[in-house]
Amino acid sequence: HVQLVESGGGSVQAGGSLRLSCAASGVTASWYWAGWFRQAPGQEREAVAAIYSGDGSAIYTDSAKGRFTISQDNASKTVVLQMSSLRSEDTALYYCVMNGALFKAWGQGTQVTVS
Repeated sequence: HVQLVESGGGSVQAGGSLRLSCAASGVTASWYWAGWFRQAPGQEREAVAAIYSGDGSAIYTDSAKGRFTISQDNASKTVVLQMSSLRSEDTALYYCVMNGALFKAWGQGTQVTVS
């Protein structure tokens, strides 16, 4: 049973930085995608960034490019989203997700508020 626990959310002023972390347990697969989604009040959940465990390839949505960096530690099954130059429109509940051939799991979310 895969479980994901996010941490690192909080409140920050515009232009500031935050580092989100996602710790996974129960992941036995070697190859999977891990990523971050976010959902603002009244909005649909949207993708932010993802990284492939096999080679570290990362993809970003246009809003994240140049400001956010996703990274991973395969040994500890941890995925980190480093966010900088934060804007008010980045305010949302951020979810970690991991998706392998035989599993898909979501975290409970961590709130990011930019004022």
